[in-house]
Amino acid sequence: MADPFALFDTWFAQARAAEVNDPEAMALATADAYGLPSVRMVLLKGHGPGGFTFYTNEQSAKGQQLSANPQAALLFHWKSLRRQVRAEGAVERVSDVEADAYFASRGRESQLGAWASDQSRPLDNRETFERRFAEMQAHFEGGDVPRPPHWGGFRLVPERIEFWSDRPHRLHERRLFTSSGDGWSEGLLYP
Repeated sequence: MADPFALFDTWFAQARAAEVNDPEAMALATADAYGLPSVRMVLLKGHGPGGFTFYTNEQSAKGQQLSANPQAALLFHWKSLRRQVRAEGAVERVSDVEADAYFASRGRESQLGAWASDQSRPLDNRETFERRFAEMQAHFEGGDVPRPPHWGGFRLVPERIEFWSDRPHRLHERRLFTSSGDGWSEGLLYP
């Protein structure tokens, strides 16, 4: 039976060995309730048969878009390997337990930054953000930094996963896995 997650594990391990910077970087494409698209880079923080997980401020543009339209697409581009992986599907929130565990694993400065930032909202100047960061340092001094209530994780549950490999003369290989209820079907696409 076709298993795109086993293939992803192999490719991701190879990317971790070959990519100089951020092999876990992926483009996340979302659309708002009106269909207006937006794309940005985020970091993969977990993956497996359940999907691909990332974390963000849920009040950010992407958080609001995912709330209004819980469908998304991801793209990994590993230039040094001349490979891409695309995934498309529904998006769900991760559990509070999962979000708490990941937040606790982040560096303290990143935790404080999650409290200090009104992600995606206008900022009058850099000093305002730095002042808010210093205020959060003072507020949480000597204690743990809990996960902000507006910060959490999302999991893209793929319906389609495509593995693209560069070939000479633009005769690329495209393997498409499609969810079929009880498993995955695999086929090829013309380049």
